[in-house]
Amino acid sequence: MIQNTNNEKEVYDAIIIGAGPAGLTAGYELAKNYRSVLILESDEKYVGGIARTASYKNFKFDIGGHRFFTKSEIVKDLWKELLEPKFWLYEVPRLSRIYYNKKFFSYPLKAFDAVFKLGFLKSILFISSYSYYKIFPVKDVKSFEDWVTNNFGKRLYLAFFKTYTEKVWGIPCKEISADWAAQRIKGLSLTGAIKNAVTDLFPKRKNKKNKIIKTLIDKFDYPIYGPGMLWEEASKKIESLGGDVKLSSKVTKIFVKDQVVVNCEINQGLRKEFGKNFISTLPIKNLINMVNPNPPKEIITAANALKYRDFLTVVLILNQNEIFPDNWIYIHEPGVQLGRIQNFKNWSIEMVPNKSQTALGLEYFCNTGDELWNMQDSDLVELGIEEITKIGITNRDALLDGTVVRMPKAYPVYDESYKQNVQSIRDWLSENIKNLQLVGRNGMHMYNNQDHSMLSAYLAAKNLLGEKWDPWLVNADAEYHESGEVTQSGRLSPKRIK
Repeated sequence: MIQNTNNEKEVYDAIIIGAGPAGLTAGYELAKNYRSVLILESDEKYVGGIARTASYKNFKFDIGGHRFFTKSEIVKDLWKELLEPKFWLYEVPRLSRIYYNKKFFSYPLKAFDAVFKLGFLKSILFISSYSYYKIFPVKDVKSFEDWVTNNFGKRLYLAFFKTYTEKVWGIPCKEISADWAAQRIKGLSLTGAIKNAVTDLFPKRKNKKNKIIKTLIDKFDYPIYGPGMLWEEASKKIESLGGDVKLSSKVTKIFVKDQVVVNCEINQGLRKEFGKNFISTLPIKNLINMVNPNPPKEIITAANALKYRDFLTVVLILNQNEIFPDNWIYIHEPGVQLGRIQNFKNWSIEMVPNKSQTALGLEYFCNTGDELWNMQDSDLVELGIEEITKIGITNRDALLDGTVVRMPKAYPVYDESYKQNVQSIRDWLSENIKNLQLVGRNGMHMYNNQDHSMLSAYLAAKNLLGEKWDPWLVNADAEYHESGEVTQSGRLSPKRIK
């Protein structure tokens, strides 16, 4: 570290705000290259952010479910560097389904499976609806509803997309940007589902572009004790390389002078940390409101217009050895608030200390301060067992114990105005704060998977090492995140800045 002779404070080469996957990736890459690094994390106990592994009475649970699958060789190499192979469970079978109308449907939808379970006549109606919108599509596609209707038809949209999506986001599908659908489910359609049913018989044939064709990844890597293992190890490695990772360090002010950040205030002014460069994984809304002196009014307005969706996991410990074989299930039943169920035992048997028992994570999407968020933990556990009993997943007699984990700002909302607001903020930052980079899901207000967040942070670190990359190009091609289609090299390489 460099001594600042004016104020006798240590000046780090880089200060990174947030110890989630993005922040720790950037910190590791910089520390590995002999840069002094300070990572500031507000949580008192955990690193890893939403990718941490939480624990209750030795039951471990993943906050949201984190598959270790990527098209990026850079990220694969980082995973291998950070976590020894003995801690990985290789090739965990992937199984997820949709629970709708008291039946389990394959996810993504498979044509033959859907026809069998919906019935022939209803399937004809679904196909007719799809055909109609292929001939007469929605012309001005702006919303999630428009995009899905054009790709699946109105009937399939209403049955398999509307209920769950509105649970997740808490707003009508007409108010959700089509960008959300394009980013998360690009390449899927009813026609694609029928083709996939055939392709499943030949899962590894190649097309003319020499790409491996698969309908969806059917296996993934996973750490024995959940994703938090990786980030706990990353934190240790950063510190072994001379970096600092400080918990209970909530950044409350960011001070800018002459177009550069000079320091940040921690825990309401209890201390300040000084750095030459800064990387932020904070929600953009929070970041802009911390900048001192204040940004222009229109930039603050744009930041405050950005929306986030929070969620909580109700963990139920059940006296049952097996309940269902899936890693997770999407609940499309409109009669319950429950959105998704994780079965932690089916990610790794080591997540459950008593192998004769099962821990389920019931995910509820909400907003900080609303009725669900403010419910007592005991009432949420009661709600959880009531709802999964109602839909027939288990029964009340199996319940042994339960707990709750809340996760604020889990999902950046893609509403109609988000893109313009983010762009305005980016433009202002690039002109007015030269030594600050934004990375990660909330840092970029981009619904990134873990590997995309890591790659954006890796490129930001490379920028501080003298290279020129644009982290905003990571995942900007709106490709389907779970697609098993990869190039032979498997590389995901955003362009350098020329």
